[in-house]
Amino acid sequence: MNTPFEPGSTATQADARFGAPCNAWQGNPQQVSLVRRTPEPVVCTLAAEPARVEIDLTRSALVVIDMQNDFCHPQGWFGQRGLDIAPCRQPIPVISELLPAWRAAGGRVLWLNWGIRADGANLPPSIHYKAKGGNAHAVGYGEVSPEDHGPSLVRGSWGAALVDELQAASNDLLVDKHRLSGFFDSELDGVLRAQGITTLLFAGINTDRCVFSTLQDAGFLGYDCLLVGDACSTPSPVHVSDAIHFLVRLLHGFVTTSAAVHAALTTTHSPDPSPTPQP
Repeated sequence: MNTPFEPGSTATQADARFGAPCNAWQGNPQQVSLVRRTPEPVVCTLAAEPARVEIDLTRSALVVIDMQNDFCHPQGWFGQRGLDIAPCRQPIPVISELLPAWRAAGGRVLWLNWGIRADGANLPPSIHYKAKGGNAHAVGYGEVSPEDHGPSLVRGSWGAALVDELQAASNDLLVDKHRLSGFFDSELDGVLRAQGITTLLFAGINTDRCVFSTLQDAGFLGYDCLLVGDACSTPSPVHVSDAIHFLVRLLHGFVTTSAAVHAALTTTHSPDPSPTPQP
C-alpha cells in the first residue's frame, strides 16, 4: 500500500511536476499530490479607469490579437484589396516595446490569431459574405489574392503568420480562432485555465471587433479583463473606440495604457500580508 502524504507535507525535489506552475500536480508513480502549490504572486499596480488595478503577473497574460500579415502587411489580404492598413499597423511599435518588459517581469504572452481551415467548412454563409463585402468576385477567406502569398488567413499560411516586427518567444502561447471572439469554438479557454491564468490584458486589432468580442466573452467566463487602449486600433471612427472604452469601463473591466503597464512593471512587489484579525 502506498504511504499517503502526511498532513502539511510538501512534494520533494525528486517529485515531478505535472502541468503549468500555477496549476500543477506533483508526485511520482507511488504517490501524487493534487494540491496546487502556486508560485509566490508577483504583484504590480496599474493606473487604470475606473480604478487602479492590482494584478498578479504569475497569473496574467497579455493577449495580442490578429497582428498578422493578411491584416498588417502591404501585400496581405487587406492591403491588396486596397484597404487602409495604417490603423492595423498602428499598435505594432507599442506592442513591440511592451513585450520585452512584460516577459521579463514574468507575464505570459498569448497570440490569438485568425487561422481558418483551408476548406472554410466551419464558416457559415454570414462569415463568408462579410469577408467578401457582399461582392462574389472579391477575395474571401481561404482564397488567393492577385499577388499570391497563399490562401488568406489559413492556418500555417504566410497571411496567417505574425508580422515580422512582432515575434513570438519560445514560451509564448499561440491559439487560432475562426470568429471575432477567440473563445468561440476554440481551445482558448482550455489553454488559459490549464495554465492557471485568470487575468487578461488585451492588445491588437481591431478594438471594436475581435478585441472587444474576445474581451467581452472573457468577462462572461469570469476572467479579469484590462484593455490596453493605445496598444489597440481600428479603422472605425474615433467615436466607436470611445464607445468600446466606455463599455469596458462600465461593464467588463478596466482600461489602461501601455505607459501605465510599463510603469507598473518597474515596481513589482510581493503581496502585503493579510491583516491580523482584531479580537
